[in-house]
Amino acid sequence: MTIDRLDASVIAALRENPRVGLLEIARRLGVARGTVQARLAKLEQRRVITGYGPEIDAAALGYSISAFMFIELAQGRLAEAVEVMRGMPELLEADAISGPQDVICRVVARDTEHLQELVNELLRAPAIRRCTSYIVLSRQVPPRTGPLVQAAGARG
Repeated sequence: MTIDRLDASVIAALRENPRVGLLEIARRLGVARGTVQARLAKLEQRRVITGYGPEIDAAALGYSISAFMFIELAQGRLAEAVEVMRGMPELLEADAISGPQDVICRVVARDTEHLQELVNELLRAPAIRRCTSYIVLSRQVPPRTGPLVQAAGARG
């Protein structure tokens, strides 16, 4: 789906302040409230916008360690491994990947001992053969979609 500059501006306003009202967005962009509402409905229906939830800082919740884990699975056991991963609240996301490993996960832990416990929990699952963890030393570029939306809107 392509978006135009107005769609990109509406998304940018929501990224800047998710609590902003439709009327305020319309005022800032110089368009009618109904236009903003229709654009948002279209963006939601086409799944360009998939949610409005708050961004949570895991460190503020006591999870000061962030790490990536590369997981190698037993042949044909992805679904079983996914069930194990879904049961771990510290596992924030997981993606099936190409290459020698099968899955990459992003996890958080209270400390390195807790990270070791997470690795051990994964390795207890028969579906998981190997788990390699990489601790994040510092985040250089935070998760973002703003520049992507801006570029898509400019192409639109």
